[in-house]
Amino acid sequence: MTDKVAPAERQNFPAQSKNQSVKLKKELGLFDGVAIIVGVIVGAGIFVSPKGVLIEGGSIGLALIIWVFSGLLSLMGALCYAELGTMIPKSGGDYAYISDAFGPLPAFLYLWVALFILVPTGNAITALTFATYILQSLWPGCVPSYVAVRLLAVVVTCLLTAINCYNVKWVTRVQDLFMGTKIFALLIIMGAGLWYMFANGAHNLDKPMESTTTDPGHIALAVYSGLFSYSGWNYLNFVTEELKDPYRNLPKAICISLPLITIIYVLANVAYFVVLTKDEILSSNAVAVTFGDKLLGPMAWIMPVFVACSTFGALNGAIFTSSRLFFVGARNGHLPNAIALINIKNLTPIPSLIFLCIITLSLLITEDVYKLINYVSFVEALFTTLSVSGLLWLRYKRPDLHRPIKVSFILPIVFLLICIFLVFLPCYGSPLEVGIGLMIIISGIPVYWIFIYWENKPQWLISASRNVNTSCAKLFMCVPEEKDD
Repeated sequence: MTDKVAPAERQNFPAQSKNQSVKLKKELGLFDGVAIIVGVIVGAGIFVSPKGVLIEGGSIGLALIIWVFSGLLSLMGALCYAELGTMIPKSGGDYAYISDAFGPLPAFLYLWVALFILVPTGNAITALTFATYILQSLWPGCVPSYVAVRLLAVVVTCLLTAINCYNVKWVTRVQDLFMGTKIFALLIIMGAGLWYMFANGAHNLDKPMESTTTDPGHIALAVYSGLFSYSGWNYLNFVTEELKDPYRNLPKAICISLPLITIIYVLANVAYFVVLTKDEILSSNAVAVTFGDKLLGPMAWIMPVFVACSTFGALNGAIFTSSRLFFVGARNGHLPNAIALINIKNLTPIPSLIFLCIITLSLLITEDVYKLINYVSFVEALFTTLSVSGLLWLRYKRPDLHRPIKVSFILPIVFLLICIFLVFLPCYGSPLEVGIGLMIIISGIPVYWIFIYWENKPQWLISASRNVNTSCAKLFMCVPEEKDD
């Protein structure tokens, strides 16, 4: 796949100014980096499903401990990724790190799973959550219809894709705005919980460790539930090439975001536990909405709105960052070259964004999209383990590689051991989901051998790839990225 855009096609595009090259620009500052991490992590999880930790942990005290532990574990992983991201300053996150450490096949398998499971499934679930809660806020007491939820999810996915195609600055403004909105919502929850505690006491916390589980399997599943609400801490690494001064801003954004999110998550859960009984939390489908109904009276409608705003910002950040993963994969020849094209006017990877949008929309119209979540946690943990293993392997294999940030050797070792535990535990508890996840990964091997490794491809396949590439270039006014001299 060497023919990206024929010279004749390039001549049909408007001439660029001498000082403007066609490539992704470094437009993300420190605040934008913080907004991306906070915006992607703080989705619907903290508003909708804190009960998952409580169900598996058994007690309020252990649930709070797990929320703190999950935050510290996420910070530990993010610091390891800060070393990876400054040592390998390429966009693409895990894909780039696995490729440098272990070669193209493992990197392609990560890209393969991310393409069809990890990224579009997460985006589809976020879009559906947004649609459900915005409709609930418009028509309180009514259960939104299947068709209405799907239709609104399709609309918001297309809208945010269009914004991402048009201008990176618009994307960052949306991200900054909705980061502020969701932080404000959590501050309302914390403030209302504090007021309730002073007015009525904290009787629900009198016996915090009562009913604590001692089963390691349930504790591990509780940690999984906690980590799910922190997922997205590595998304800024997907856009390293668009981050201003990444050696400084990547680790700073991580060190600001993860402690902030951990503190907010723990205090929000304390507020939930102060106001709601354990039974009320376990019977609720959306803890924040139940909290609002009990405490906010006529203003309870704001909670569904805040949940919707939170998921809107999370979806915007996920579309922006994950589209760069597929862009980098195509740039390396692991996806059709058309996906690595950049619009000459807006300097955005429009084909990659539209490609991601199409896959997400295909999941939105299926009824089984939620079932894919069962395979996401295991597969994601597996490739995170591989990335951290790559950090340790590169320290041994390439000790002289420039490392602007070098975390203590203990940090990746501890994080790796925990990841290994989280990878192997489901093999015992959920063998069917693990087996299906592994089959999805393995199914990428023949695809790799046929479309990438095989050098003597038939002429019809080469011609088809070239025609698709040229058509995309003309349709979206795109050209390949220009390399620095």
